[in-house]
Amino acid sequence: MNSRDLRPYVLARKESRVAHPGQIFNLDWFPQEHFYMDPLRIDDVYFANALLNMEERAFASSGMAMPRWVFYDCAIMPGYISGFAHRTETLPQSFREILGEENLTGEWTPISMFIVIPTMVQNEWVAHNLSSMNALVPKEDRFYGLGFLSKAFGLSYGNIEICCGVTQWDSPAIRLHSHYGFFEILTAYTPAHSYAQTLTYRLRVNPSEWVRFFTHEESFEFNEKFIEAGFQVDPMDESNLIDFHRKIEQNQGPFYLDAREIRRKDLKENFTVYNPKY
Repeated sequence: MNSRDLRPYVLARKESRVAHPGQIFNLDWFPQEHFYMDPLRIDDVYFANALLNMEERAFASSGMAMPRWVFYDCAIMPGYISGFAHRTETLPQSFREILGEENLTGEWTPISMFIVIPTMVQNEWVAHNLSSMNALVPKEDRFYGLGFLSKAFGLSYGNIEICCGVTQWDSPAIRLHSHYGFFEILTAYTPAHSYAQTLTYRLRVNPSEWVRFFTHEESFEFNEKFIEAGFQVDPMDESNLIDFHRKIEQNQGPFYLDAREIRRKDLKENFTVYNPKY
C-alpha cells in the first residue's frame, strides 16, 4: 500500500464529501493521500464506467451484478464509493487482460470498490457493495488484503461508527465482514431478499479488531464481553435459520457470532451463537 502506483480514491458528488475525513479513528493505515472523482462531471464518468466494468466481472457468476441505474440512484446520489485505484500505465498485465484494454482510458484505474449508504438511523450506514480485482486475477498477482483494506478505508474516511450489511451464509465474504467490529445478527433468514438464506448484520466499527483479520489472533475483548447463547446456527439448514430468526424476532437477543470461528471453520459447519454478558 506504500506504492506510488496505488492510491485510495473517493467517488462522490461534492455535497457528499466528508468534511473531516478520518477524524474519528485517526489511523495510519493509509499512507497515500486519497483523491476525489466526481461522478456528476462528464470528464470523470470514465472512472464510474471502469468501476461498473470491474463489478460486472466480479459478480457475473453469482448473477448479482449491479445495474447502472442502481449504481446511480442507490450509491452515487445518497452515499459514496471508495477503494483503491492503480496507475493505469503500470497496471499489471493480468488486470489489463481481464478488464479489457478498451476500458483503460484514464490516468487511474479502480481495482476495488466499497459502496456505503447512510440510513435514517443516526450514525448508521449500510455497506451496499464490496468488490475487488483479487477475485478475478491469479493468486500471485493479487494485492494482499485488498478487499478488507478497501472497506477499512471507506469506513475510516467517512468516520462511520455503526455499519450494517447483507451477505449470504455460504459467501466467503462473511469472513471479511465479521472482522470490522463485533458481529451482531439482525436477520438470520431474509425472505425479503432475492436469496432467503441471507443474513443481515450490524456492528459498531472497532479498528482495534481489524488487525486480527491479518494475524488470525483471538479477540480477548470478545471473550470478555460475550457468552455462549446455548445454541448453534446451521448455515445449510433452512429450518434452523428460520428458528434462529424467530428467536431474534422474539427479542431473545441480541445475538453475535465470533469472527475468529467464522474465519477458521468451513462455512457449511455450525457456528456458535453468543449473547452479551451484560
